[in-house]
Amino acid sequence: MKAYLILEDGSKFEGKLFGAVKDTIGEVVFNTGMTGYQEVLTDPSYAGQIVVMTYPLIGNYGINGEDFESYKPHVKGFIVREACMEPSNWRSDKTLHEYLKENDIVGLEGIDTRTLTKILREKGTMVGVITTDQNISQDKVDELFKKFSMRDVVLEVTAKEPYKIEGSGPRVAVLDYGIKQNILRMLKQRGCDITVFPATSGFHEIASINPDGILLSNGPGDPKVLIEGIEVIKKLIDLKKPIFGICLGHQLLSLAFGGDTYKLKYGHRGCNHPVKDYRLDRVFITSQNHGYAVNQDSIRDKGLEITHINVNDGTVEGMRHRSLPVMSVQYHPEASPGPMDSSYLFDQFMELIERQRG
Repeated sequence: MKAYLILEDGSKFEGKLFGAVKDTIGEVVFNTGMTGYQEVLTDPSYAGQIVVMTYPLIGNYGINGEDFESYKPHVKGFIVREACMEPSNWRSDKTLHEYLKENDIVGLEGIDTRTLTKILREKGTMVGVITTDQNISQDKVDELFKKFSMRDVVLEVTAKEPYKIEGSGPRVAVLDYGIKQNILRMLKQRGCDITVFPATSGFHEIASINPDGILLSNGPGDPKVLIEGIEVIKKLIDLKKPIFGICLGHQLLSLAFGGDTYKLKYGHRGCNHPVKDYRLDRVFITSQNHGYAVNQDSIRDKGLEITHINVNDGTVEGMRHRSLPVMSVQYHPEASPGPMDSSYLFDQFMELIERQRG
């Protein structure tokens, strides 16, 4: 079945539908990873977005039952140059088409993803509509664009109630803004006794478990809309307990300290982004998925030092407080994109906790 992608700037692409047969609307972004499409689909940070994969062949190793980052896919749509319908991998349980169809996610293939990516790089991220109606009017498209909002996407993906993951080690309170499962796996591997709290949780509810450490998770959207959450983080900072922020959690920490964030033109999404760790004097290949960044100048007088920087564009990728046990990174240390992975940051978090516990 033919389908069409229409962008805010009027650009129109014709392709072939796979997955679910319906119309959809979302913020169109691109991901530069050659692999990891299953993790992309199930990463809650992509809520509200139509993801364009820049690698030309997607789906060649199918979908398996182990590599999910959450209980379902969260993208609004998935665009590829070519969707492989006959995957070859011993772990494969189903095709990409079958997975998208059973989860009611629209797929679009056969368009020039290179041209689409160039448009997004030059003009920036924009809203797009995927439709099967080749005669859809511009008025109807404009009406859809006006109604679309990314404001409440964190509420769509956060846990509905607190839950526990038992462990014999330090108590860690995790604030779930759209957490990836591998973050919880990393904490569990280190023996942590984990309590996961919804993004709407209040300070007293979180503090009631007397945590040894606090983790602020990744998640979708603009950090500035989480006004109440920022106020909760301010109070958590006053506890002087170790805090580790990841991605959205990193941005929220900067706002809680009085810093500022801004929207990137087209964001960082993929598993091949070089980041320099100033403390180790080494560059790591990292997995990233964010459309906002911390303003470097806004945190310099807030007691924070920059610990990581993006080699490609110089944006802030990590920070640490000079006197409090607080650290954060913009990228995903729980991922494994290259030969020099970043799980050591979880070890640093554990060291902060052990030092604090005495």
